[in-house]
Amino acid sequence: MWTGTRALMARWTTWAPVAAAVALVLGWGRALPAFAVVVVALCLVGAVLAAVHHAEVVAHRVGEPFGSLVLAVAVTVIEVGLIVTLMAGGGAKASTYARDTVFAAVMIACNGIVGLSLLVASLRTRIAVFHAEGSGGALATVCTLATMTLVVPTFTTSRPGPEFTPAQLAFAAVASLCLYGLFVAVQTVRHRDYFLPVVRDGQETDPDEHAPPPAVRQTWWSAALLFVALVAVVGDAKVVSPTIEEGVESAGLPTSVVGVVIALMVLMPETLAAVRAARRDRMQTSFNLAYGSAIASIGLTIPAIALASVWLPGSLILGEDATHMVLLALTAVVSVLTLVPGRATLLQGGVHLVLFAAFVFLSFSP
Repeated sequence: MWTGTRALMARWTTWAPVAAAVALVLGWGRALPAFAVVVVALCLVGAVLAAVHHAEVVAHRVGEPFGSLVLAVAVTVIEVGLIVTLMAGGGAKASTYARDTVFAAVMIACNGIVGLSLLVASLRTRIAVFHAEGSGGALATVCTLATMTLVVPTFTTSRPGPEFTPAQLAFAAVASLCLYGLFVAVQTVRHRDYFLPVVRDGQETDPDEHAPPPAVRQTWWSAALLFVALVAVVGDAKVVSPTIEEGVESAGLPTSVVGVVIALMVLMPETLAAVRAARRDRMQTSFNLAYGSAIASIGLTIPAIALASVWLPGSLILGEDATHMVLLALTAVVSVLTLVPGRATLLQGGVHLVLFAAFVFLSFSP
């Protein structure tokens, strides 16, 4: 596992964070031409992928239940860093960045990643199989978190507009964090078997699942590069954020498109990993990545943003509009129908991908 392809991965994931850090030093506080912005953006993407790789190395070493937290925490640090960076310098229009990014992450995970994984798995094996108990519990957690943080603020009356009062925001943040912790405990300790891949009769065990952990030296090296990558991602995002916002504004697109771009960037590694798992007929792993990303995106990002809102200028708007609430409700209903049987076909994958396409289209043309 840690030789061959992993050796190639180790080479580019070593220099990608360093290149991103150099781009940060050279571009910080300067007005960059278009070519330089493209270079910094490429370095940022490379740093995101490298950060996830090194998080996986560290996670494989420390094992469960702590190993499963490494990737989620690393990705959430990236997401929070991007959101806070954009909110700090975005003025009044940045008040919805957190809402737009978290909602986009939920739609990408529950429809984009799930739909693409089902499509790949069903094309290979005709029927994708998974544990309904584990996936259903994960979906219930996603729906509860999304409704509590993105729908309820639209209907509260203590403050005008789709905003929480400070007390309501504090409650939502603490509740989200507690629910995330409960889900992690169930997934990694109490009912871990519900989240393991389903092995068909006569199917060989995936050798990757029993790969030896990396050496201690490699683990520490990955931990150091993970830190460098995270710092570089946040810094490079600050460098390219004016260009992103100017491009969105000049194209006449809604501000929510910025959140979609952030979520796509952050969830790109999880998408690739989920598709690879689906190709190996490990649909449960794909669901774990998809729903786990959505849960972490809300359960960890909302508390962090709530804490950051103490010193960030402007308001924090979390409540969604009617269109997005309809899409969220439809996603919940379709996901339940997909997960309850424990088996899915090409049709379910296509339905989820159509929902994802509708979300992307309506983001650009509300």
